[in-house]
Amino acid sequence: MERVALRPGGGPEYGTVPASAPNAHAVERALAILEYLDGSQRGLNISEISRKLNIPKSSAHVIVLTLERLGYVHKRPDSLNYSLGLKAYGLGQGMMKNLSLSEAALPHMRVLTDRLRLPSHLAVPDGDQGVYVQKVENPGLLKIDTYVGRRMDLHCTGVGKILLAFGPPAILARLVNKPVYIRYTRNTIVSPRALQREIAKVRKLGFGVDDEEEELGVRCVAVPVFRADGRFVAALSVTGTTAQIPEPAPVAAELHETAGHIFTP
Repeated sequence: MERVALRPGGGPEYGTVPASAPNAHAVERALAILEYLDGSQRGLNISEISRKLNIPKSSAHVIVLTLERLGYVHKRPDSLNYSLGLKAYGLGQGMMKNLSLSEAALPHMRVLTDRLRLPSHLAVPDGDQGVYVQKVENPGLLKIDTYVGRRMDLHCTGVGKILLAFGPPAILARLVNKPVYIRYTRNTIVSPRALQREIAKVRKLGFGVDDEEEELGVRCVAVPVFRADGRFVAALSVTGTTAQIPEPAPVAAELHETAGHIFTP
């Protein structure tokens, strides 16, 4: 797997503390580690964290062990890799509960998931990434490893392409100025020119597809959600295997119908 960006997502600056202030670098590094682990499916060991985030290994080791002691990360069983802990996951839950958008979408997403037998997600932009603000799990045995609060890259996900196509233009402008993107699979878009062509296609079709671009064998279809005044607010998607979603267009039609009901008076 090819990873290029040193700073995950190029997100917003942390607070207003001067970089020269005592412990400011440690705080920035700890937050960078948490963000990077949030975007990793398999977790990362301390050597990888040090190399990918350009943090001295000794410093990375101290920060990770501190985060582990506090419950924000945990070491995976039979592995040297670290992943986010439940305490980190819980940080955003209070905010998520207060989002009227996620509450408005939930009953419609439940109907959609029951009809398609696929998990549904609602995502909004956050910095130069997307974040899930609602999820409805599918009733089957096959589960998708996603959760409310999880961040994702925009160039390789269905909801990400919708956020780029219909969201704030500044996000797309910043992303296309990057020379190359993280490669997850052989299908991942890794050049600005290819991404611009893809986003133009998404705008024309009205839906976006992650066609095994983040994970082989998995396909995601997403559509935009607009408020009654026509303002874009989120991306709505369903995810499944390529066998469960052989053709994106019929699924996109179901998604459009659901998205249209969320803010219907």
